[in-house]
Amino acid sequence: MGLEKLSLDVIENELKNLAGWSVVDGKLHKDFQFDDFIQAFGFMTRAAMHIEKMNHHPEWYNVYNKLVIDLTTHDAGGITNNDIKLAKILNSLS
Repeated sequence: MGLEKLSLDVIENELKNLAGWSVVDGKLHKDFQFDDFIQAFGFMTRAAMHIEKMNHHPEWYNVYNKLVIDLTTHDAGGITNNDIKLAKILNSLS
């Protein structure tokens, strides 16, 4: 179901297939940079469709062409398969 907190070993293994992602403060973390605000906002809009379908909402912060994303499953107290799946989707959209 994706709500079981993953072990550090499993997370580190998954990170091998998640370009640009790392673990920061117990969350999957990635900094995205786009050419301009329109591209950043377009990415966020495309991502929102997938995010809403999953009902798994990221912590994200946008300033102009930069987007910072942190993924964690609060109900599980850490990183779960849902976070890994969403990170893969976000990479595929960028």
